[in-house]
Amino acid sequence: MTNAQQQFADFATEQIESSMRFARISLDSAERLIKLQVETAKSALEEGAKNAKAATGVKDVQGALALRQAISEAGMDAAMAYSRSLYEIASQAQNEYSQLVEERTTAFNKNVVSGLDRFVKSAPAGTDVAVAAVKSTVQATAAAVDSLTKAAKQVADFTDASVKAATTATADAVKTATRKNNGAASPAA
Repeated sequence: MTNAQQQFADFATEQIESSMRFARISLDSAERLIKLQVETAKSALEEGAKNAKAATGVKDVQGALALRQAISEAGMDAAMAYSRSLYEIASQAQNEYSQLVEERTTAFNKNVVSGLDRFVKSAPAGTDVAVAAVKSTVQATAAAVDSLTKAAKQVADFTDASVKAATTATADAVKTATRKNNGAASPAA
């Protein structure tokens, strides 16, 4: 096999491996999402049956109001837990995709530089300057991509912390509002 054929075969193998890794990330994420949905459906069914049973045992208005508040809080907690889990699955998949892209970009840059080195060995005299300029450009581009990747990771970390804080604050606010509404709905004695 000639050198060019070997390089093409190596390139094709790398692309197939990258495609397979991309597919694995996608399938793993889909599997986690489906598992979450099935578990959530089972939990909702069990919670609904438990609430129906509890409703049959209500004796007065105060008991009904207390049950309504408990059901509201449990529903809000379940919705928040579900959305947190969805966010974690999406965030993990995004991190894995980003890592794959970063690895492929690094490999591409290395291949370009090594290809240029091979070219210089067989190039006519005087092409050293042009090759050095291209190498410099590739290295500068790699540094810029690295900086952008780091900045994007910082933004993703900040967003993750913000989403978690907002989720907690929203859940607390809804619980407080539910308690106030249930208290306002109490009959006057």
